[in-house]
Amino acid sequence: MCGRGWIYGRGQLRIGCDTWLSPGVIFHTHLDAPIIIGGNCDIGPSVEFIPGGHLIGSASRRAGTGTAKPIMIHDGCWIGAGSRILGGVTIGPSSIVAAGSVVIRNVPANVLVAGVPAVVKKDLG
Repeated sequence: MCGRGWIYGRGQLRIGCDTWLSPGVIFHTHLDAPIIIGGNCDIGPSVEFIPGGHLIGSASRRAGTGTAKPIMIHDGCWIGAGSRILGGVTIGPSSIVAAGSVVIRNVPANVLVAGVPAVVKKDLG
């Protein structure tokens, strides 16, 4: 871990060998949803891992019942600066998430994704 970073909550967080965490990485852990990052990954500055969310509530309070889903980052991935990885996402081995992306769905192996929401831009195979 290089410089400051934060781990919020008491949920499970596992980080593989030789993974680099840049300054400002934030993990919002949740007891019901582990965050697992494989080995040989590079996580850029100010990346956030957010497993929790809410169902849509009634008109009186739109943030309804809380939810939490696991996050899995496979070996060899590169997550670019300022990206957000949301609950329920699995990022396949050796993939790249471009800086500033918001990942809301699974990412296949060996691809580059970018955007809000992130979509496949290039096959790296």
